[in-house]
Amino acid sequence: MNLPLATPVVGLVGNPNAGKTSLFNALTGSRQKVANYPGVTVERKAGRLPLPDGRIAELIDLPGTYSLTPRSPDEAVTRDAVLGHLAGEKRLDAIIAVVDATNLRNHLRFVLELRRLGVPMLVALNMVDLAARDGMTIDVERLSAILGLPVVATVAVRRRGLDDLATEVAATLRGEATVVVAVADADVRLLQREARVIADTVTLAEGTRRRWSQRLDGVALHPVMGPVLLAALLFCMFQAVFAWAAMPTDWLADQVTVAQTALTAGMADGPLRSMLVDGVLGGVGAVIVFLPQILILFFFILCLEQSGYMVRAAFLMDRLMARVGLNGRAFIPLISSFACAVPGIMATRTIDSPRDRLTTILIAPLMTCSARLPVYAVIIGAFIPDRPVLGVLGLQGLVLFCLYIAGVVGALVAAWALRHTVTKGPSPTFLMEMPKYQWPAPRDIGIGMYQRAMAFITRAGGIILVSTIALWALATWPKPPADWNRPALEYSIAGRIGAGLEPIFRPIGFNKEIALALVPGMAAREVAVSALGTVYSLQGTDADHSEDLVEKLGKAWSLPTALAFLAWFVFAPQCISTLAVTRRETGGWAWPAFMFAYLFAAAYVAAGITYWTSRALF
Repeated sequence: MNLPLATPVVGLVGNPNAGKTSLFNALTGSRQKVANYPGVTVERKAGRLPLPDGRIAELIDLPGTYSLTPRSPDEAVTRDAVLGHLAGEKRLDAIIAVVDATNLRNHLRFVLELRRLGVPMLVALNMVDLAARDGMTIDVERLSAILGLPVVATVAVRRRGLDDLATEVAATLRGEATVVVAVADADVRLLQREARVIADTVTLAEGTRRRWSQRLDGVALHPVMGPVLLAALLFCMFQAVFAWAAMPTDWLADQVTVAQTALTAGMADGPLRSMLVDGVLGGVGAVIVFLPQILILFFFILCLEQSGYMVRAAFLMDRLMARVGLNGRAFIPLISSFACAVPGIMATRTIDSPRDRLTTILIAPLMTCSARLPVYAVIIGAFIPDRPVLGVLGLQGLVLFCLYIAGVVGALVAAWALRHTVTKGPSPTFLMEMPKYQWPAPRDIGIGMYQRAMAFITRAGGIILVSTIALWALATWPKPPADWNRPALEYSIAGRIGAGLEPIFRPIGFNKEIALALVPGMAAREVAVSALGTVYSLQGTDADHSEDLVEKLGKAWSLPTALAFLAWFVFAPQCISTLAVTRRETGGWAWPAFMFAYLFAAAYVAAGITYWTSRALF
């Protein structure tokens, strides 16, 4: 009787920035974020690797690490996986060690350490195209002979060498299994010395292209020009969010209005029409129109990551962050939080100091995530005129830039306060490898933007849609009596909830509609926009469907209220997902409760100061 063979498990291991995740995507077709800084892969990622002999191997993309001596939780996962000590995981049948061809001296040291384990292994010499571009010539056969391991030249982003790599994986798996030996503490200095000797031996020619990288770093890392360049890049990014997105955003808003008008004209008056027109289109439509702005923001972030500039920004920020008790390693999770605080908090696993990691988790929600963008966009569009400043700068983009800066400043102030109180303790030194400069791969940029678009649309069709319909129902029933002479919304359950909350928020300039919108907005920040869209749609008549939410808020709110609302959302703790992932990462509800309390207090105080200052000035 023929028994089915067990699926072999192959681990993809390497230093950060070796192109490991790009190689994983190319080999398996999986869709995963590609970045140029340590720690982007902080969870188990697996895919199917077809082999030439007909077998299918399970390929596991393990977190990047510099050695088998972990300094962070994700590095410990890699160590345990290659040693066969990872709970719930099969022992690896083979290892693919991914090496950056342009940085052999540093990356070969880890290969030598892995070789000591006795696990069947081969080497993927990745990015050989960049090495050739830099004028480097590497003797691959000689490197293989010295290491005593198969070495395959690959270019992951161009899908070169993948067939040869799969062939070598199959051959390695067919060989006799080697028992994993106990790992003795290796002398890092001896391994590094051996790695340098091997690298010098197999490198036949060294080009002069590195000088360009050094010249670029001379500007990007300059103590004066570097921060100026970073600020200019961020400012251009936020200007583009409004300038480039104007046409597609207006088009989407027009389509929502057309759909509302068509449904109003084509359906009889009743609860179903009200739910579709005022609930679904008035709520979800108010959020979905900001998809172009979110995609533009992600386009810039992905380009900065893949170009290699993001790590250099971390080095620039190290000096500033040291003043508040953190180091540059915390900058990467905080930058990730500009997209969403959830992956940013998960990325703190790369921080080895528990106190630094906890501090970074607690301040991550202060970084302006993409969920805030619809809130900012609708308020800025309603109250900030679209006019140039100093002849070339757009006032709306300038205000958005200031809101992002306010979040960063708030995070730094909170970090300083936390590091001097609840997370007091010494900070470790900052060590991070500089990746090479490279052009972002259009395919990976496209995949990343597609993932963000689908995530946003799925969120809009899920939690936002459910929250909006629930709010519509609460704002529709019970129906007022015939002699009721005020808006029907005030008689509904939602109206009574808003009236009950209004005294709490009245001192900071919020009306009952805003207080009501903050309740479903706890699910996600952008739900507040859909909630406002539903509330103001129900308050109007059919003719009001010719106006979008921006126009309605411009008529309903004062400028001080609008500015206070913006200040609230700079600090607002409104995101259940963030609180849930904080509970998971900290192991309990104590720190999420602390996070919610201090952010709520900060949002309330900031909104109040903004409201009363604005009233005094305007």
